[in-house]
Amino acid sequence: MPMTVRRLAATSSLGLSVVAGHGHVDLPISWAHAIELQDPSRWLAGGELVMTTGLHLSRSATKQYEYVERIARTGAVALAFDTGTVHEKVPNAIIRAGDELGFAVLSVAKETPFIAISRAVIDELTADQIRTVQAVVDAQEKLARALLDGVPALIAALGRAVHAAVCVLDRDGAVLALTEGASSSLPERIRERSGKERSRVVVDDDGHLAIHKLAVSGTLAVASDAALDQSERLLVGHAVSLLTIELAKPLRVVDAEQRLRLAVATMVRQTGGEVDESLLRYFGFESGSPVVATALTDVGPLLAATDITSAALEEVAVPYLLAPLNDGTGVWFVVKSEVAEKVTRSVYARVRENSCRSINGGIGSVRPMSGVAASLREAVSAAKVGQVEGHTLVPFSELGTFSLLLSVQSNDVLQSIAAGGLGVLEGYDAENGSRLVDSIEAFLHHNGQWESAATQLGVHRHTLRNRMDKAAELIGRDLDSAHTRSELWIALKARELLQAESNSDHARPPLR
Repeated sequence: MPMTVRRLAATSSLGLSVVAGHGHVDLPISWAHAIELQDPSRWLAGGELVMTTGLHLSRSATKQYEYVERIARTGAVALAFDTGTVHEKVPNAIIRAGDELGFAVLSVAKETPFIAISRAVIDELTADQIRTVQAVVDAQEKLARALLDGVPALIAALGRAVHAAVCVLDRDGAVLALTEGASSSLPERIRERSGKERSRVVVDDDGHLAIHKLAVSGTLAVASDAALDQSERLLVGHAVSLLTIELAKPLRVVDAEQRLRLAVATMVRQTGGEVDESLLRYFGFESGSPVVATALTDVGPLLAATDITSAALEEVAVPYLLAPLNDGTGVWFVVKSEVAEKVTRSVYARVRENSCRSINGGIGSVRPMSGVAASLREAVSAAKVGQVEGHTLVPFSELGTFSLLLSVQSNDVLQSIAAGGLGVLEGYDAENGSRLVDSIEAFLHHNGQWESAATQLGVHRHTLRNRMDKAAELIGRDLDSAHTRSELWIALKARELLQAESNSDHARPPLR
């Protein structure tokens, strides 16, 4: 129970009596402040009991009235006027002002020091704080005991403690618990009002809505007519902590399952499918299941990419295995062959969108579980071609002959192929600022059509012929030979693969 003007005046040892504003003595006192300024209003914040001896009080009745008026206007709750130091009694103008303004005025006996009044107020404020803290502690214990009966019981107990409607939503916005009697529109109001902040308070036509995002997943919201007081906010904060711990339990199970999934995927790849049958069944597979492996590369940080890919696979709700690629360039996953095409394209699009990266993808061929490693190698090869072709998803079955041959080669082999066919020309271009390599690429791309190739390069066909003659001279080969053209085309494709990989290592491609 807070200290009020009435309770303070009733303390017999203080010798106080109410002389004005008798109908306004039930306001709580937040502090007792002795001040002798003629205008103390600038030093008051509201809720104070102002104490004065009237030392600098004007003799003018008008000024005395204005003195009380200024104090009352600050939100102070009462004026305690000493009658033993300067004034023998409270001036009539002070009493009249108190009655007319509805502001309590106390007469202080001459033997009562202000410090005794201050001590009485402070002691009561301290005791009230202790009572408040104890009440909060007791309520927190009730909330903890209620949680033993589940989240709905906790929410019901919190609603009773703060005298408000309480609702908990999961991360998808579904209702986990709602206090009895709460408006059926409250969940939708929470969804509409939720923002990115961890906590926010919304005030609208329906009252106050305090929304708290839970650390794991979900939202706790409290709807009330007025703002919650400090004690009620403490209880809501305690409930947030309890809910966070409670809802984290299933997440720990999910985390353990994902770790097991990664381990099983790794074992399947390394052992050729020789994995305990019960483990495969746990994740929805049989040892003879026809499956398809997909590789996603240039996905950014592996931990985040693994989480994003896992979430995308969970959305399509099919059995899957998932793990990072050995070289750390991306992630790979396995799904059943009958859903592979639809699922893979959906997951690729979702990972691309959520990671904000132009990722590459490759789809392996259908294999039994024992052939996952082979399907994965095909997927990685297809992803290399996808990188060259503008960061796309490429099935291994659609690779052309050159792409198929080159995509399975190491970088050293690709470097050797590119240098063998184009090294002399690249060196000449670097020294002379010419474009022999670009010219050969355009010439071969247009199947030896001089006009089309020259148009692509933006030069006259005679200029292109001169460049081709120079290139033939440097490499000592006849460019009219189908064999020579094939070797140069393979060298150009090897160069593309190497350049794509180099660009991926040094810069994130723009989202396409």
